[in-house]
Amino acid sequence: MSIYKMNIPTQKIMETTANTILGGKVEILQPTEGYRASIDPIFLAASVQTDSTETVLDMGTGVGTAMLALAHRVKDVRITGLEFQRELVRLTGQNIKLNGFHDRLEVIHGDLLTPPPRLAASSFSQVIANPPYFESNASVSSPRDNKALSNHDQGISLEKWVTFAHRMVKPKGFVTFVFTADRLDDLLAAFYGRFGDITLFPLWPKDGRKAKRLIVRGRKNVKSPSKILNGLIVHQEDGSYTEKANRILNGLAGLNLD
Repeated sequence: MSIYKMNIPTQKIMETTANTILGGKVEILQPTEGYRASIDPIFLAASVQTDSTETVLDMGTGVGTAMLALAHRVKDVRITGLEFQRELVRLTGQNIKLNGFHDRLEVIHGDLLTPPPRLAASSFSQVIANPPYFESNASVSSPRDNKALSNHDQGISLEKWVTFAHRMVKPKGFVTFVFTADRLDDLLAAFYGRFGDITLFPLWPKDGRKAKRLIVRGRKNVKSPSKILNGLIVHQEDGSYTEKANRILNGLAGLNLD
């Protein structure tokens, strides 16, 4: 699979840093300022149960954190990343090459409102996303444009993210989001009527604390009831990662949402 080629302006090449995820197993280039990879897309990738027969769409891929983590864990899965920030598309393409995934990963420039024609409806086995957590008018945007665009919906509502995911996934395919618990009602409202078998998997910051993030998975054209799982405690009281979280963040384990 080849990386989608396009003309990207070169006059504003951003400064980048070279970092690693999954305990040094995957290398990533990312902006020095503004958008930076977090642990959320790593947990998202860990929640995906797939194999070499499936294709996955990563909506709003950023610098490719989720797709790279998933490709490391599932050796032959084929993944397409969609990203509308050209500078992040360029970095994701470099990250794909850097990790030797160019034969099964690709990144495409485009957005949800006017997606590239090559993204056909009902063409992916699974769709994953780490959409912006905040509405455009919810809080002050980051002074770095790429971070503001990643954190705020910029007029592309959560409803539109879910609608696009529903259009892209095959019947009975899974759609999985990692999202802020503060807007869980909004996400579930968008899921209902489109997906069944909805699974909620809380990411607890510490034992006894309220969840700030959740992984939410639904299945197209399925009417099974929803369920809430125990979730994962991410940190111990001293701030270090729990054993299970540490194994996931080091690429040694996945999450079971079944």
